[in-house]
Amino acid sequence: MEDSVKKIQVEGGDKEILYSKTIKAGKRIYYLDVKKNLKDDLFLAVTESKKVQPKNGTQVSFEKHKIFLYKEDFDKFMDGMNDVISYIKQCRAAGEEPEETMPGENRQEDDSDEIKLNIEF
Repeated sequence: MEDSVKKIQVEGGDKEILYSKTIKAGKRIYYLDVKKNLKDDLFLAVTESKKVQPKNGTQVSFEKHKIFLYKEDFDKFMDGMNDVISYIKQCRAAGEEPEETMPGENRQEDDSDEIKLNIEF
């Protein structure tokens, strides 16, 4: 019976959110939610919500996309994010078109642009 109570709470929506951060960015809103699964493991749910206005002027709706990140993947994910963000900033600063390169190929690391995420469990 206890498992079914937990399942109802998790399926019930926001009851499982332990911590949340909202990032408003133009027409998009990003939600970073720390949640707990049925085994009491914490994970990160990233939701992108975008306002969609139909051309015929009818009811406005929201398009949502979600990804789930588990703690064993945080370091690899952040390494990848730091790498691609650094690449984009370097291209923008140089005023050049991005070149297609393989990961780690002729890349310069710039620690000043590094994003750091410290999550402790």
